[in-house]
Amino acid sequence: MSLISVEEALQRVLASARLLGDETIAIDEAHGRTLATPLVSKRTQPPFDASAMDGYAVRGADIAVVGTALRVVGEAAAGHGFNGELGAMEAVRIFTGAPVPKGADTILLQEYARREGDTVLVETSEVTGRHIRHTGLDFAKGDPLLKAGHRLNERSLALAAAMDHGALTVHRKPRVAILATGDELVRPGEAARHDQIVASNHLTVAALVRAAGGEPVQLGIAGDSFFALERGIIAAEAEHADILVTLGGASVGDHDLVQSALARRGMELGFWRIAMRPGKPLIHGRLGAMAILGLPGNPVSSYVCARLFLMPLIRQMQGDPDAAHDPTEPAILGCDVRQNDKRQDYLRSNLVNDPGGLPVATPYDVQDSSMIRVCAEAGALVLRPPHAPPQRKGEKCRIIRL
Repeated sequence: MSLISVEEALQRVLASARLLGDETIAIDEAHGRTLATPLVSKRTQPPFDASAMDGYAVRGADIAVVGTALRVVGEAAAGHGFNGELGAMEAVRIFTGAPVPKGADTILLQEYARREGDTVLVETSEVTGRHIRHTGLDFAKGDPLLKAGHRLNERSLALAAAMDHGALTVHRKPRVAILATGDELVRPGEAARHDQIVASNHLTVAALVRAAGGEPVQLGIAGDSFFALERGIIAAEAEHADILVTLGGASVGDHDLVQSALARRGMELGFWRIAMRPGKPLIHGRLGAMAILGLPGNPVSSYVCARLFLMPLIRQMQGDPDAAHDPTEPAILGCDVRQNDKRQDYLRSNLVNDPGGLPVATPYDVQDSSMIRVCAEAGALVLRPPHAPPQRKGEKCRIIRL
């Protein structure tokens, strides 16, 4: 099977995604979830004319002349409105958020007035109608304000609450089973032999799963045997995983058994090699209802592939219309880069923000896909398309900000 482009690989991954069902949850639990249905406001906001400032509710015609004295007939605070009606040459002491009394059409700011007992003196006149938030200034009952597929952040949650929705219908979180593979791996904190290394990819991928709105399910580490791998795959099925992510063993070496083990369980292979660096050996397929992504074992390869393919897949399963959005942005190269070969490159780079212009991205000298420290320190990935010509320091490039 020949190498396919990153763009084609992403299209195939998203095209194979199965939209998950929905569930209704309390709004308190909805941050990061994706709406399954449009959200229509149940009320008008504000529901009444409200004071935008502390001061006095008055009639604009009564305060046209500086020095005018008005009789204070009551008080209005947020949640405690004035029930009467304002008459000529009268004022109501009012606080921000309180309903504007009937008969009033202007708020006289408290710093423009002087209180003397039950009288308030106008020290500066106000334009009629000032400092009032009129009914429906923000939105009206029946307004469709949030679309299906919208991923709820802190701002849209505030809007949903103001619309009077105590519960929201959202797509179910994809359950993502994560299976690390390799006899060389031990868990962090465990004793390691001289020929073993500490596993880290499963933690990176789990964090990205959560960031995309999924629910990670850790299956542990499977050794390099068909029995161990099959046991891990069966565990993913038992967990009713929507996606199985394997880590390592995706290539074609004598000890790379993941693809064969998945095939023995009945996986339909979509593709397994992409024209990219890092991350060429990536398995994509389906095993029954479960999507399969077999990520490379090198930490940087695993991380880059998870960002480019796994996170969009999770969002696509939740109906996010922006799942395939272009994650790149413009930047300036901080050093020369040489001509690229046939694979699309993602260069770990230092990133310095320039308040007066584009950020400056400087690729690190060594780009080995095993180097976790360089990946942790990087601020961006510089994207180099296949066969890109050499570029000089100061020229524009495209980056994925980390």
